[in-house]
Amino acid sequence: MTQRAVEIIVNGRAVLADEGTTVAGALLNARVSEFRTSTGGGARGPLCGMGICYECRVTINDIAQQRACMTVVAPGMRVSAAGSDT
Repeated sequence: MTQRAVEIIVNGRAVLADEGTTVAGALLNARVSEFRTSTGGGARGPLCGMGICYECRVTINDIAQQRACMTVVAPGMRVSAAGSDT
């Protein structure tokens, strides 16, 4: 069975992701590895993959501090990662 692809917008760029994929998985598949910037300026991305560490926070549909590893992609979803004060 073939999975259906959905289009999301990542940092203003259209990205295709398999339906049922987490936002973290979609970002990594799109070669986005820096999800947010720490207060000290360091790059952060997914660490635990199960919602405990909060390192994968991004802005989704204008709502900041969303855990990318716990959110499933939806058609038309807008994701801002890295340097977006998440």
